[in-house]
Amino acid sequence: MDKKANSYYPKTPVVIECNIEKTLNVLGGKWAFLVIRELFGGTRRFGELQRLIPAVSPRALTSTLRHLEEHGVLERRVYPTVPVTVEYSLTPKGQDLHNVCHEMKLWAARWT
Repeated sequence: MDKKANSYYPKTPVVIECNIEKTLNVLGGKWAFLVIRELFGGTRRFGELQRLIPAVSPRALTSTLRHLEEHGVLERRVYPTVPVTVEYSLTPKGQDLHNVCHEMKLWAARWT
């Protein structure tokens, strides 16, 4: 390739942010939608979530909850009881996903 042709390519890659990609980075985990679905029903404790989603391992559930908390989708509240009580609930950002989940449910009913 000659020098002139090579000058058209940037030296560093161009990053184009896609809103769908950003959304999938937050919600793309295997268990995220199931956790969010259960939290639409209200505040839940870890054990409740584990019973409601029996296929998820404790480690995967913990990882998913931390990830969603870091991205502002859910809130973790710790109460100083013995043993410690921890509850999870959706933030307004998490509640805003209700329509997205509903549309996905309709799509799946139609096409799968």
